[in-house]
Amino acid sequence: MNLGTIYFSNVHSIMTYGIIFWGISPDSYNIFRLQKRAIRIIMNVGNRISCCELFKKLNILPLYSQYILLLLLFVVKNIDVFITNSEVHTINTRHRSDLHPLSINLTKYQKGVYYSGIKIFNHLPQNIKNLSWNVKEFKSALKRFLVMGSFYSLDEYFDWDSRSDLGTFT
Repeated sequence: MNLGTIYFSNVHSIMTYGIIFWGISPDSYNIFRLQKRAIRIIMNVGNRISCCELFKKLNILPLYSQYILLLLLFVVKNIDVFITNSEVHTINTRHRSDLHPLSINLTKYQKGVYYSGIKIFNHLPQNIKNLSWNVKEFKSALKRFLVMGSFYSLDEYFDWDSRSDLGTFT
């Protein structure tokens, strides 16, 4: 049996179950380490080899990139629940089409699906955001971007615009 099939049937399916709710919990790093171990086993490499290029070669998203993908798909599929900046004010700014985050300072709220989804969606490259009306095209473009970025953390995602290897998405 193919190791990739085993990965997707056992590791990936369990890892992604409910990930939009637990994806940024402190325990997610342990799951990410297990995912990297599985990738090394599939590729038959040692423990000291970086998995970043292995994820790209296998076309598999690291845990945090998978979290971003599923969270943004949730946002796009429920876009009618969110408010854009143009609905809040009439000033014609470059961020008028971004989603408007509510001004709530509770950490529990800010780590939740709604607020995190808005923050991550607003940081997408503009050409991917423009596809949000078509879920299929949006998902395809987003997955290509996330595989190319192979983000190991949300901080890496928020710094994507400083990376030269992702220059085609600016």
